[in-house]
Amino acid sequence: IPAQNAKDLPLSNISFKENQVVFSISGVPGDPTFKGTLSEDGQTLAGDFTQGGQTFPFTLAREASLAVKAAQALEGFEDEINQAIKTFMVPGLAMAVVVNDEIVLAKGFGYRDLENEVPVTADTLMAIGSASKAFTTFALGSLSDRGKMEWDSPVRNYIPWLKLYDQDRSEHLTPRDMVTHRSGLPRHDLVWYNNFTSSREDLVRKLAYLQPTADLRERWQYNNLMFLTAGHLVEILTGKPWEEAVRSLVFEPLQMQRSNFSVKDSQQDSDYALPYREKDKKLEKIPFRDITTVGPAGSINSSVNEMANWVMVHLNNGKFKGEQILNPATVVDMHLVHMPTGQTPARPEISPSGYGLGWFVDSYRGFTRFHHGGNIDGFSALVSMIPSKGLGFVVLTNKNGTGVPELLVRHATDRILGLEPIAWLAEAAENRKKGQEEGEKAEGKKITRRIPGTKPAHKLESYAGEYFHPGYGDLLITLKDGTLSFQYNGITTPLSHWHYETFNSEEADDPTFADMKLTFHTDVNGNVAEFVAPFEPTADDIVFAKKPSAYLYDPEYLQQLTGKYQLATQVITISLKGNSLTVNVPGAPAYDLVPDLGDEFYIKQAKIARLRFIKDKDGEFSTVELIQPNGIFEAKRVKE
Repeated sequence: IPAQNAKDLPLSNISFKENQVVFSISGVPGDPTFKGTLSEDGQTLAGDFTQGGQTFPFTLAREASLAVKAAQALEGFEDEINQAIKTFMVPGLAMAVVVNDEIVLAKGFGYRDLENEVPVTADTLMAIGSASKAFTTFALGSLSDRGKMEWDSPVRNYIPWLKLYDQDRSEHLTPRDMVTHRSGLPRHDLVWYNNFTSSREDLVRKLAYLQPTADLRERWQYNNLMFLTAGHLVEILTGKPWEEAVRSLVFEPLQMQRSNFSVKDSQQDSDYALPYREKDKKLEKIPFRDITTVGPAGSINSSVNEMANWVMVHLNNGKFKGEQILNPATVVDMHLVHMPTGQTPARPEISPSGYGLGWFVDSYRGFTRFHHGGNIDGFSALVSMIPSKGLGFVVLTNKNGTGVPELLVRHATDRILGLEPIAWLAEAAENRKKGQEEGEKAEGKKITRRIPGTKPAHKLESYAGEYFHPGYGDLLITLKDGTLSFQYNGITTPLSHWHYETFNSEEADDPTFADMKLTFHTDVNGNVAEFVAPFEPTADDIVFAKKPSAYLYDPEYLQQLTGKYQLATQVITISLKGNSLTVNVPGAPAYDLVPDLGDEFYIKQAKIARLRFIKDKDGEFSTVELIQPNGIFEAKRVKE
């Protein structure tokens, strides 16, 4: 009974004599009973329906299943898919259509390897990107069903050391907050993007230094790091890596045998797609982007054949091939809106989205649907379902940032549900053309933001060095052949002077930072002290502090600075303690010296006082300058 979302209700008291049929529905109050006459052609059953002492007429007409109807409605649809591939320059695409527990369509189109014209199949592995998030929430839901986690308990109950930017957020953040994007934290994606040196725990610990832009539960802000944290919670609750936990809790019950968690694993398979992007109106093969570290937010790779099983378990309230994989109430909870996204209507046919547990939820032409897209370098994907119709879709492509999956799902939905056709593809093609024209105009105007006739305040070598932010980690500025570059998370990007102390990021082999404007700051002593980057555009700029020279922490180097120095009538003593220096002035306790920019040290207990060691003509450290606001005092080394 679709209106009540009732499926597989058991029947009892069944009798069939000649053309008279009687049956009851078990376990429902009021003893609902049907008594009717079956037509001679067996296509209609009509009679009386009684429940709770009331009787109503009924007619049941036998008709083709929705799966059969869907297959019929999709006749000729492959032509639309092929046209979309051509119009929107998509190398390859695979699509699956599921009705309840039947696969109506599962087929590949175009090429998984464009250069060698190797076709996509329904088994071709492609990255599903952020559609992976629902697998993480499914695993957490399974753990919740087993009593290992409560969605609305503080995460600190399970990760006691968890620390966010402020204490209140740290203490009250729940698993539900993390997977509904309502932590108050914006993306901060460059913390994890291309980061192969930090573990998942390392990244979770970096959350303490990442600025939020809203209060807890105040505003929806998409956040991959929160899903990474949810995946780390899975690891803590199971004692297994997220990959092993998801494989045992999700993949294995759903018979998703070839699905994996890394593009490296995909490349060991016999049927996988290469990643592409569109550049200068041509398709260009690009390197795979390994995002295993942030896997719980987006690293799964699969095929439409195996993703069809994923769709089935959601359409059937957690049941797959007769086995209840997840509690039906937990599945329903995943598909409910727990946080509005704040979107405004873009079209009357599609309502603004809310967010469930790893799913967007909206209304498409009057039908509630839940869905999630995925975009990672060279791949775009979409999983979408209309539960009231038992209808589900998976579209996987090997092109970066294409909207074709959503367009094809709209067209297929309109066909299957018999809705008045809307020319979604044609409309998008026209918008694409206009957008490209506007983009070309905008590209030509960007130079107008540059102030001509300026130059850097320092020699280029002064900008080179190591920089650090406690949340974003290390960043390196290098100078080679008269050109500055910065290296961050393994990505090297050349810099060109823009104006004053601001430099422009030029496009390189990896275009992540192309056209980003980056500014250097100078400290009170005239040293280049900070590198300021808009790595999170919705928060304050990320300020990387320049590190003092590494040799100022080297005991072998520091040993050269130790000894006694004569200052007027006093003798000060520089001593080595571990890998740091101390200074002792007669009548005062020993002070710690902290390395700083300009090869200087400041006194930890009185930062306003600084020391600089100077070499003589023989290359020996013979003088130390004591720099104070009222003057600079020289102390000469006492020869012993």
